[in-house]
Amino acid sequence: MSDPDSRARNRYLAMTGVRIAGAAGAVFGLVVLARGQDLTTRILGAAIVLSALFMIATVPRAMARQWRTPPES
Repeated sequence: MSDPDSRARNRYLAMTGVRIAGAAGAVFGLVVLARGQDLTTRILGAAIVLSALFMIATVPRAMARQWRTPPES
C-alpha cells in the first residue's frame, strides 16, 4: 500500500481532474449551443452545459466525502 501523502495527492489530483473535465464539458456545451442551427441542437448544448456544471458542483464533494478520514472516537 502507498503512504498517506501520495494517496492524498492522488485523490486531490483525481478531484482536480474531475473539475477540469467538467469545465471542458461546459465549454464544449457552450460551443454546441452557440453554433446550433436548430432548436434541438441548442437544447442539447444547454443540457451539456447544465450537466457539466452539476458535475463540477457535486462530484468532487462526493469524492471528498467518500474519502474523508473517519472520526476517531
